[in-house]
Amino acid sequence: MNTEYDILIIGGGAAGFFTAINVAEKDPKARVAILERGKEVLTKVKISGGGRCNVTHAEFIPQDLSKNYPRGEKELLGPFHSFMTGDTIEWFEKRGVPLKIEEDGRMFPTSDSSQTIIDCFISETERLGISVLKNQPVKTISKQGIVFEINTTDRTFSCQKLVIATGSNPKIWSLLKSFGHTIVPPVPSLFTFNIKDERIEGLPGLSTEASVAVVSKNGKTLLTSEGPLLITHWGMSGPAILKLSAWGARLLEPTNYHFSVKVNWLLDATEEETLEELMELKKVHPKQSLHKYAQLGLPKRLWQSLLKASGIFKEESWAEISKKKLQNLSSALIQSQFEVAGKSTFKEEFVTAGGVDLKEVNFKTFESKLNPNLYFAGEVLNIDAITGGFNFQNAWTGGFMVAQSITA
Repeated sequence: MNTEYDILIIGGGAAGFFTAINVAEKDPKARVAILERGKEVLTKVKISGGGRCNVTHAEFIPQDLSKNYPRGEKELLGPFHSFMTGDTIEWFEKRGVPLKIEEDGRMFPTSDSSQTIIDCFISETERLGISVLKNQPVKTISKQGIVFEINTTDRTFSCQKLVIATGSNPKIWSLLKSFGHTIVPPVPSLFTFNIKDERIEGLPGLSTEASVAVVSKNGKTLLTSEGPLLITHWGMSGPAILKLSAWGARLLEPTNYHFSVKVNWLLDATEEETLEELMELKKVHPKQSLHKYAQLGLPKRLWQSLLKASGIFKEESWAEISKKKLQNLSSALIQSQFEVAGKSTFKEEFVTAGGVDLKEVNFKTFESKLNPNLYFAGEVLNIDAITGGFNFQNAWTGGFMVAQSITA
């Protein structure tokens, strides 16, 4: 039995639902369906942001917003002029889902529950008469003339316009290759660093602003990032590390995630400046034990750990410390080198770098340049972002642009 639709969307996630809802709103007569391979829809939305759903990020200038995409920065700049953060906020508010901004710029529903977003999407599909068909894993996609034919395990569907919103799905990528598309091989993005080092042992949960660099074997800086660095039981995490993992996704994969990082615990201070500050502290607090009070704005436990690594003992006072030891401390503060031995997935933020080659997509419409009436939205494309709501914003922008193009 062949079921005909005007527009079919493969993928019942954020990008798929957003596309379907915007299509049906713009063209109420269109017969629209979402095909989802699993028994549940919007599963990633449900667990994202610790179950709160980090909907977008409070970045309101297209150029600045696009800089958060290691892959897709150039391509998304134009689309962001059509639909970005402010439009996302308005879209959800119109549907009774107000958003709020947190200190770090991340935006969540005021309910602090991802279920609010899911309920909004489900009620909109019901209101607009969109068919949401679960347990429909796609086996084949073919095209006869202007009609796409999609076979799932037990059904056949046909449509004139097809949207692929399946995220990082190797099976679908493989089917797209038969349509002539190039798939950039997937590698993990957004991961934390596994580091075993006595300087950070006993410090899990400690967070501080730092600058971090990936360095080559000969000490050359390959990548840098700065922001909050979180010490964990298995090594290092936090925005500074996650940004490095996203920007370095392609660079770090061939190393099998064994590489060196240098941490400047004082952000952009130099060794010379730091040594001067330490010499000044020696003058001002000659009798004070270095271990007693943390200096230079560092958390006390980290300060004490770096003192120990510099060969400075608990009972030593500032007056007793040699210049050599202060040089060691200055070096430990500005360029502590750590060896990374493996990665861990960052919470539920499983993001992949890779997908449909961006050169094969028209970013005015998100339509395939190789196959008319074939569209893409979300992470099926070789687009990914750092953590903070940016991956969802890509889904909303792509879905909106597809809907605009399909119904034009």
